Amino acid sequence: MDSDGTQDARGTHASPVPRPAGPPEVPAMPPRPPRAPGMPPLPDGSAFLTWLRAPRPDAAPGVWRFGHRPRPAEEPEEIPTRQLLSGALIAFLVGWLIWSLLQNGYLGTWWWVPFDLIVPDAWRGGDSDLGETGTFVVYQGYELLVALGIMVGAARLGRWGEVWRRFVTPRFRRPEAQETRTAPEDDPAQWNELRAAGAPDAAERLATEACSGLMRDVDHARILRAWQGVRTGRHSLATFTGAVLKDGAAACLHPSGERDLPARLARHDLVTGQVRLGTTVDDARNPYSYRGTGLALGPDLLGTSLVAVGPAGSGKTGTVVRPLAESLCLHALAGRAAVVVVGAAGAGLGPADAYDVVVRIGNQDSEYDLDLYGGSTDPDEAAAVLAEALVGDLAEPHPGSDSRRSTTVLAQLLGPFRAVHGRFPSVPELRQLLDGAPGPFAALRQGLQEAGQESLLRELDARERQMGQPGDVGGVLGDRVALLDRPAFAGFFDTSGQSRPFTLKALDHPVRVRIDLPQRGHADASRMLARLVLAQFTASVAVREDRSLFACLLLDDATGVVTPEAVRGIQRLRSGNAGVVLTLRTLDDVARPLRGPLLGATGCRMALSGLTPWDGQDFAEVWGKEWTEARDVTDRQIIAETPAGKAVHMLRRVITGKAPTARAVTVRQVERERWSASELAHGVPAGHAVLSLTDVKGEHAPPLLVDLRG
Repeated sequence: MDSDGTQDARGTHASPVPRPAGPPEVPAMPPRPPRAPGMPPLPDGSAFLTWLRAPRPDAAPGVWRFGHRPRPAEEPEEIPTRQLLSGALIAFLVGWLIWSLLQNGYLGTWWWVPFDLIVPDAWRGGDSDLGETGTFVVYQGYELLVALGIMVGAARLGRWGEVWRRFVTPRFRRPEAQETRTAPEDDPAQWNELRAAGAPDAAERLATEACSGLMRDVDHARILRAWQGVRTGRHSLATFTGAVLKDGAAACLHPSGERDLPARLARHDLVTGQVRLGTTVDDARNPYSYRGTGLALGPDLLGTSLVAVGPAGSGKTGTVVRPLAESLCLHALAGRAAVVVVGAAGAGLGPADAYDVVVRIGNQDSEYDLDLYGGSTDPDEAAAVLAEALVGDLAEPHPGSDSRRSTTVLAQLLGPFRAVHGRFPSVPELRQLLDGAPGPFAALRQGLQEAGQESLLRELDARERQMGQPGDVGGVLGDRVALLDRPAFAGFFDTSGQSRPFTLKALDHPVRVRIDLPQRGHADASRMLARLVLAQFTASVAVREDRSLFACLLLDDATGVVTPEAVRGIQRLRSGNAGVVLTLRTLDDVARPLRGPLLGATGCRMALSGLTPWDGQDFAEVWGKEWTEARDVTDRQIIAETPAGKAVHMLRRVITGKAPTARAVTVRQVERERWSASELAHGVPAGHAVLSLTDVKGEHAPPLLVDLRG
């Protein structure tokens, strides 16, 4: 059973990942719930059990489901506080006045008629069968009933119940216990599904470890993933049971041997797969059902891809990319996902210990290298990906354009070189071939002639004829390759087998990868490498065998990365159970013809505070308009016609300083933008963002104002 997510996650033919010498430490779980007086102490695994048994009701896309309490879809009409309190007080005074008038006889004795009709004559008077005390009780009881009737009427008119619920009940409400008591047949800690499938011993072992505090959230998610493999037929029940009985909660470990991350900064719920990014603001522009709820993302939303736009310092890396990277790394440890995080060196994308592979391009101490050709053995496929990386940004900025000429030029060189040397050329060798150096060309021709590769000789001849001709893109490709042929990158992108290159073909396994780009001093090379990673990612996930594993690429700062081919690749990711997260400082970093297609290709769009009005206009257009209710209020001056009316109006003008007017209110339905460009540019507070969501099933949420600090 260790084969479930335990293959070499790096996919680089490297040595096995070293296992920890001792047992992993138990991660910090959610805080213990408050206990009511007299309740027994919590067992050792109570924190985990409380988290596992917490309610997670179905909710709209983006709602943090852990402990969520659903709200009505429409906002109930709420009486203003001043009006509510004044009405309650007036109703009390009116009730008290009526009772006082009845008691003092100012309203007559009609209210005693029911008493005379119901009460027997023998009960009245001091010489009745009940005696003086009994008669007093009868009379006082009737008066009490009348007083209660008046009080009930006053309470209904004055809405005393609403006053009690709004102002009194919250002050005396006790904190609710977070522990959820569940029936044994519905208790997820009892693993009843395993018992029903014929594995009671494994279920009992897991239940014991959960109650004793030896299980954590990653263990629970990882074992559930392994059980899904049994249900789908990828693994046998006997293998799964044997692994659980042997290792308990540590069964089916990730290849790294880790059961948690070194540290967590965000709030995660691995039962729903969500990570909490903030809180939806209680604002009139947000739907009522979302107001005050937690805002969370998971693979179901990231599967439609996310683009976040905001200036430097708006929180793209710290409040969006870092929590998502942390969440996907936890999913990878649970065998659910493969994640690749790309950003500048020192960008704060998580510690190196949180990843299986860390590629530090330009850092000679880097343990891993990046495969320039994406692990492909097909020259045409490698040429297409490499052409996208080198000159994809120079292609015509139109969704229908492509870079086939550049692909053809590279294929004319990569195919012959691989046929002769059994590998693709290194960066210096590729640069020489693109520059048309006579020595490498002659050696390549001789090798092809000796091997009898006539078809590849024709490819090489065609390349020689095109060199120096007007419109030849070989010179442009050579200039771009020269950006990688620098001393800082010496030893990188090696194809001789002497380094440990990472290839994105490893996304068939739950691998955690971080790629640090050398943006300082090599900005153009960094943008080119970012395009390379994106192109390799979109090409690799499309041919994966196991698409049940969610694959995600997080690209911090996608400046110069969005190309026509990249947009087409992003559109295809949803069907492959994959997605990308792109951050931009401004949409001006994307060619104007590609901005609309980019926002249309991504299902989740985020506009952070500090956006420019020009960027806001693009978001406003893609979010569209909605029908809303508009109220027009007009004041019309009242003209008196009689002398008495004129005197009254004159008196009101002297007292109020204003002429008497009559107010008219017109209500109509109008179509307006959900968020205008001006509101996005000037109405989003610092630390906030406006976010629209679409999940892989097609359900969507309108633009929501979210506090990323909540």
